[in-house]
Amino acid sequence: MEESGLTRRRLLELAGVSLGASALTACTAGIAPAGTSPPVPPAPTPPPAGPTATATAPATATATAPLAPAPLTVRTSTGSFVSAFRPGTTSHWSLAAPGMPPGGAQPQLPLAVFLHGVGGSHTVLLGDLAAHETLQRHLDAGGPPFAIAAVDGGNTWWHARADGSDTQSMLVREFVPFLGGQGYDLGRIGLFGISMGGFGSLLLASQGRLPGVRAVAAMSPAVWDHYDPREGSAFDGPADFAAHDVFALRPRLAAVPKRIDCGTGDDLAATVRAYRAGLPGDVEGGFRPGGHDYHYWRTILPEVVSFLGYNLA
Repeated sequence: MEESGLTRRRLLELAGVSLGASALTACTAGIAPAGTSPPVPPAPTPPPAGPTATATAPATATATAPLAPAPLTVRTSTGSFVSAFRPGTTSHWSLAAPGMPPGGAQPQLPLAVFLHGVGGSHTVLLGDLAAHETLQRHLDAGGPPFAIAAVDGGNTWWHARADGSDTQSMLVREFVPFLGGQGYDLGRIGLFGISMGGFGSLLLASQGRLPGVRAVAAMSPAVWDHYDPREGSAFDGPADFAAHDVFALRPRLAAVPKRIDCGTGDDLAATVRAYRAGLPGDVEGGFRPGGHDYHYWRTILPEVVSFLGYNLA
């Protein structure tokens, strides 16, 4: 690469994600398939009809006023399905959502979809990032409620690949519609991710395949302004890079609220600065001390959650 000089080994070191996170295992056994599936051949085995069990996050503070609304408690669930766009692979997912108080009509909550980095999985959301805990603190502080979900994407860089996989289409045609079937508002979608997932979030928001996207946030996105074979597994060749060039697609984000963060000690900082500099309109986030690691990402996650909540409300 011209500015960051990443080799394949360094790329994997940067974007790689520890799989040592504590994975949730509830809801993965004995789940009946959903009643509908995307109309694509061959017919996929659809995701499960919905979570069959939940694990409650740490309890919220008790309301002090007698007539105050009941506090919202974030609950988590997981499941799995076989995607038509990842043949022969079981994809697992995680969800963190406020449990709405009983009584009255239950509102359709907005939805933020998280995209993990190289070597990661859906477990990053609730494990390494502990995003459900951040979401709980956001709610306790009076922030607008919304749900957060993640799904396995392998090391595919969240776009169609020469091997026949297409995790972006899995998101657009299977996973997000499944979540809509669970009652979440597909007219108010946020995208966010780290490293490879930051790139994937910016790519999907730029390509406009999800009309309900209302905000995008990228943490240390792995972005480049030209093709370099040393980028490793990100692209299948120059033509594949050109078809998914997020630098060239920047004008399409003019009307989308966007936040981009990167640590000043990150080897990707130079290209992230260049990408941000050419974006139209306002860009939230910025640069602060930190590297390409979970310590940095957990530090900025509360601000990312607040950004998503505000723009999805």
